[in-house]
Amino acid sequence: MVSDIVELETPEGTNARRAFPRVAQGVLWAILLGFLLVAPLFFYPVFVMQLLCFALFAAAFNLLIGFTGLLSFGHAAFFGGAAYVAGHALKVWGFPPLLGLATGMLFGAALGWAVGALAIRRQGIYFAMITLALAQIVYFFALQMPFTGGEDGLQGIPRGYLLGLIDLNQPLNMYYLVAAIFLAAFLVIYRVIHSPFGQVLQAIRENEPRALSLGYNVDRFKLLAFVLSAALAGLAGSTKALVFQFASLTDAHWQMSGEVILMTLLGGMGTIFGPVVGAFIVVTLQHVLSGIGSWVQVVIGGTFIACVLLFRRGIIGELARILRISSL
Repeated sequence: MVSDIVELETPEGTNARRAFPRVAQGVLWAILLGFLLVAPLFFYPVFVMQLLCFALFAAAFNLLIGFTGLLSFGHAAFFGGAAYVAGHALKVWGFPPLLGLATGMLFGAALGWAVGALAIRRQGIYFAMITLALAQIVYFFALQMPFTGGEDGLQGIPRGYLLGLIDLNQPLNMYYLVAAIFLAAFLVIYRVIHSPFGQVLQAIRENEPRALSLGYNVDRFKLLAFVLSAALAGLAGSTKALVFQFASLTDAHWQMSGEVILMTLLGGMGTIFGPVVGAFIVVTLQHVLSGIGSWVQVVIGGTFIACVLLFRRGIIGELARILRISSL
């Protein structure tokens, strides 16, 4: 026993413990990259593309709630609103695919700045209610504006050609574009979390008065985080509209805001890979159990209750606790 303790206290043992989190994260990165490469060989490509769009949406939302401590009940406004704008740019204005996606993402950022500027000075339930109210205004415009198609949605969005050369109507071409977008955006989120900016966001989440006393402009950092999260959520919504060639009211409805909260909590709020796992579970359940109609919501609700009782930190959060890793 004594020899074990001595062994743990040696420099080699300390280095091993320090290296273990990097090894664990490396394993998860390898699993994610491997899945992205071979997934269309084993699964229906459109289904995997739907998984990736919602995984990006959940990861963007987690940047706000998990690493800044801001609970938004209106993130569907950025996801659904950007889907309509990108769809309109592609269908009516004839934008190429990448420019259409960028237009939707910029719309999400601009809308995020407007909503964040109004809501960021409130905290807790007041912040959440303001975001929900503003999101309902966006939903009203999505229902009433003539270019959105009302309850029928915006249909027939063309996929077009990537860089004028690659036909995105081919499922595999479309899939690898979506996989590249997801991976690039996920790397941006990972880099932001581990940057000095991300460390300030986490300091605000842990103790906002202390961050304020240290001289940080807390409101400006929270607004930047809100805009970045909204822009990435807009990119996810735009990509989904391009994949399905369709933008609907469902994407902008308040229930979508609830679903992304569910995905984040299920996988692990404040973890890197948790939202991805949560999105995969929720979307897979919806897809596999689609035959039972609205009862699928009961199953998802029961799954959520079970996870809350058994995995209070979410699946990845509990895995990180077991492995004694601060961030996974």
